[in-house]
Amino acid sequence: MRRTSTFALLLLIATLFCCQQAVAQMPAGFTKLEIGDAAPDFDLPGVDDKNHQLSDYADAKVLMVLFTCNHCPTAQAYEQRLNQLHADYSEKGVALVAISPNDPTAVRLDELSYSDLGDTLSDMKIRAKEANYKYPYLYDGENQKVSLAYGVLATPHVFIFDQQRKLQYKGRIDDAEVKTPTRHDARNAIDALLADEEAPVQVTRPFGCSTKWMTKRTGAAESIKKWSAEPVELSTIDQSELASLVANDTDKYRLINVWATWCAPCIEELPAFVEMNRMYRKRSFEMVTVCADAIDAEEAALKILKQKNVSCRNVLFDSSENQDVLFDTVDAKWEGGVPYTLLISPGGEVVYRQHSAIDPAALKKIIADKLGRTYATDKK
Repeated sequence: MRRTSTFALLLLIATLFCCQQAVAQMPAGFTKLEIGDAAPDFDLPGVDDKNHQLSDYADAKVLMVLFTCNHCPTAQAYEQRLNQLHADYSEKGVALVAISPNDPTAVRLDELSYSDLGDTLSDMKIRAKEANYKYPYLYDGENQKVSLAYGVLATPHVFIFDQQRKLQYKGRIDDAEVKTPTRHDARNAIDALLADEEAPVQVTRPFGCSTKWMTKRTGAAESIKKWSAEPVELSTIDQSELASLVANDTDKYRLINVWATWCAPCIEELPAFVEMNRMYRKRSFEMVTVCADAIDAEEAALKILKQKNVSCRNVLFDSSENQDVLFDTVDAKWEGGVPYTLLISPGGEVVYRQHSAIDPAALKKIIADKLGRTYATDKK
């Protein structure tokens, strides 16, 4: 009995310590909004290039303030469901306002592995257009005062207010991210408030990506320093090894960029490939650069790769004897010249090819779409 009591006491102490640590990690000004509290005011820029205030939605019987963002896989999983929610309730006196709480500079590159976009206002405009948002999408990344006032824990995080703008529900949208929901918590709360009733469940736990507070900027900056210190190597390969690269007999998408030391556009776009490698390499993705210089340029090529922090797999294929061997081995559709870029699916199908410099935004969108934007798309 004494041993059990000691264990229970230690468990209690550990739990309290963890809770204190979690609270301590919240930035100054963080407020835990409780049921019955008044909706904090806001005056924020939207993707429509207008500022939106709480008073703009005074006529709505129910106000749903949704904190979400571009990059989070959970948030992306709910995009179309939220479009449908807005369509179902917009004519019934319900206003839906989405707010991105994140500081874009506090998001690590590897936290963007399910997206092609970050959380800047300009990126939000792109996402809102592509995802066909019909409701306001506002940016609070400048100082995060609104997000602190609401006590945003994650994206997505829902706060639903009655006509007097008193909080009546907070938490998740429903109980399923990518599966079929069995509990429609937010919808149930809205239906109850429209019927002048109390929400059947007033508090649930939000799940998704943690809020990227300004306090996380240091961590994001340190991750860049860490990655920039990774070793950069260059190895030579023959034609059969190059053919094997292109055949891509792996379970990963392989991005191959052919470049040369004498090609200014090639060198100029290397940082974009470095960024993509850092974003997606934790998933089913691999980046490979192929230098097309002569073998005696190996030292010069490695110097450039080190200057640009290209720490993916780098190989040199000596094409000085016969450039057609390089072209034919990499891609029969390649008409010649560098840079040349391919995205190859597992098994060898070319799903993207670009002769000349890439459009990084377009390529990242293709990669994110191929890898999948939610956790359900990950290979087990």
